Amino acid sequence: MLEFLYQIDFTFFQFINTELKNDFFDIIMPFLREKRNWIPLYILIAILLFYKFSYKKAILYILFSLATIGVSDTLSSKIIKPSFERPRPCHLLEDQKGLHLMIPCGGGYSFTSSHATNHFAIGTFLGFILLPLFKRSLGLFLAWAGSISFAQVYVGVHYPFDVICGGILGFIIGYLLYNIVTKITSRETFA
Repeated sequence: MLEFLYQIDFTFFQFINTELKNDFFDIIMPFLREKRNWIPLYILIAILLFYKFSYKKAILYILFSLATIGVSDTLSSKIIKPSFERPRPCHLLEDQKGLHLMIPCGGGYSFTSSHATNHFAIGTFLGFILLPLFKRSLGLFLAWAGSISFAQVYVGVHYPFDVICGGILGFIIGYLLYNIVTKITSRETFA
């Protein structure tokens, strides 16, 4: 059964990594998965939090955003990856024809994708925080995290199962931390 799941995962990896190859994706996918490219977005969100919420709430939301990334990255990178030790596809397939590797393969293991875990965690957290202000915020943040996760497969550094599981894990973490911060901010001292 496990071999069957690996084969399905590999088949989808090859489809995304090689069959969907095109000039537009070759430009946009490496950009999407680069963490530094999203710093302006994070700055705009911080400004928005201060503009729309009280100073106390904005500071707490920013601190919990950082905590969300800290929890998700630690769980994915330090606990799950060393436990499973799944090699990245670019390590296993580097000598095979057809691998469309667009960035350096990098070290470490593949399962779960930390990019997927972290972006779904922060996207879920911020999506729920901003939901009262923008009805589409959660959907937009999840689509954003999904596009970054897809890019990880497209550039050749993760299997689809890595990003799917990372996305689910990230969603759970983001939702849990959102619930914690909501309980804290519902107290009178944050009114």
